Amino acid sequence: MGCLIRLLGLCLWMYLASLSFISVGAMCARVGEVEKGIVLVHGKCAIGRIDDDFVCATLDWWPPQKCDYGKCSWGHASLLNLDLNNKILLNAVKAFSSMKIRVGGTLQDKVIYGTEDNREPCTPFVLNANEMFGFTRGCLPMKRWDELNSFFQKAGAKVIFGLNELAGKSIKSGFAVGPWNYTNAESLIRYTVRKKYHIHGWELGNELCGHGIGVSVAADQYASDVASLRKIVQNEYRGIVPKPLVIAPGGFFDADWFKEFISKSGKSADVVTHHIYNLGPGVDDHLIESILNPSRLDGVADTFRSLKGILQNSTNKAKSWVGEAGGAYNSGHHLVSDAFVYSFWYLDQLGMSAVYDTRTYCRQSLIGGNYGLLNTSTFMPNPDYYSALLWHRLMGQRVLLTTFYGTKKIRTYAHCAKESKGVTILVLNLDSSTTVEVNVDLKFNKLPHSGVHEPARREYHLTAPERNLHSQIMLLNGKILSVNSAGEIPPLEPIYVDSTKPITVGPLSIVFAHIPNVILAACS
Repeated sequence: MGCLIRLLGLCLWMYLASLSFISVGAMCARVGEVEKGIVLVHGKCAIGRIDDDFVCATLDWWPPQKCDYGKCSWGHASLLNLDLNNKILLNAVKAFSSMKIRVGGTLQDKVIYGTEDNREPCTPFVLNANEMFGFTRGCLPMKRWDELNSFFQKAGAKVIFGLNELAGKSIKSGFAVGPWNYTNAESLIRYTVRKKYHIHGWELGNELCGHGIGVSVAADQYASDVASLRKIVQNEYRGIVPKPLVIAPGGFFDADWFKEFISKSGKSADVVTHHIYNLGPGVDDHLIESILNPSRLDGVADTFRSLKGILQNSTNKAKSWVGEAGGAYNSGHHLVSDAFVYSFWYLDQLGMSAVYDTRTYCRQSLIGGNYGLLNTSTFMPNPDYYSALLWHRLMGQRVLLTTFYGTKKIRTYAHCAKESKGVTILVLNLDSSTTVEVNVDLKFNKLPHSGVHEPARREYHLTAPERNLHSQIMLLNGKILSVNSAGEIPPLEPIYVDSTKPITVGPLSIVFAHIPNVILAACS
């Protein structure tokens, strides 16, 4: 609580004082009104931590026949048919240096692994409306598993693989009952170890907790199944350090279910994962209104807060991850979830989750559906890809308490800077007509952040052409971001701004501001 007190009076005084401060931002063309505000960054201590490789993305199993609302948006983005030789795909992952990739999704609990001791036919998923999730069971051939791991190694990815939790269970009145039959999964893990493929984590099940999607598993049985997975990992990776993480349950947060699972799983799970689709169905024509509504964005904070509290009050040391988040479920919405406007939701999610000690955040998807970081057909980066890459390069592991005083349409987050001195502040302007001049107040700063001989502030302004929220083009400091003919990701260069000036945030724009010439106590 020491980092949370004695702020209100000081901030109110600073806000009133700022009303007389006038500055003209060189970057942002003024549109409509100009307002002023203060972002206060309390630098005495960190309020949370994230993994160095916090940004994660998913690869899914959905075949081309996966359709939602009469539209089929997955193409050849499945784990079984994705073009792993595409240069843009490889470069997009390599640009993160160590991107986590979560392999899984709805159909993972219907996957058979084509290991040498598997006695069932190794055939692909087949569309069948009478089957749960609309498809028959499908198989992962070991040849394809080899190809995937070759790609992951080249790209420097850290792989989280989702295992089939429904194996061996019988379905009764919407519940999957009985212990997990881990024979096939154990065979896959043994094969993986023998081939010396590096797996960062093994995750058990997808959206089977709480009420479940399609079917659910009771918390006590799930805890028992995760304990079985941990024994397998300990046995198969004997003598190997570090061992893969054991991860579960990968579903929607239900406080009572999660509390029981966490209590009964003991030390079996290293990571507790939950999924987020807080914007509702992809068919909703009012998604943009929801994304630009601060109250709607704030709604999911209760989930982060509750899970953090459960983990803090438990005896185990499991960490919280968002294992899958696409915002709008059923594959998203074309020209919304794959367009500029989605970065307001996505970056706000990254910032908010980090405040509540979420260590990793996996975006649905890397490619596939209408919410991929990459275009499903061309592999070209969508706007959210560049937002994710900037976050990864600028936002460090230590999360700082941040408060904005001014319009409610401004969202702010701050971290100690990544791999450099100083602090990075993220500012989102949800207003369509108001420019906001944001003055920065750093508390517990060991060095002044203004002076003629100090390095300038580095700013990264993200906008859409002509403020078109549906645009799939991202502008960085007014310049179009696009890959070159060799499929290489473009450099992300800042502009340099006098640190004594406020951060000028144009309407419907996003700014990362790296202030290098400060030393906060929390970042020392």
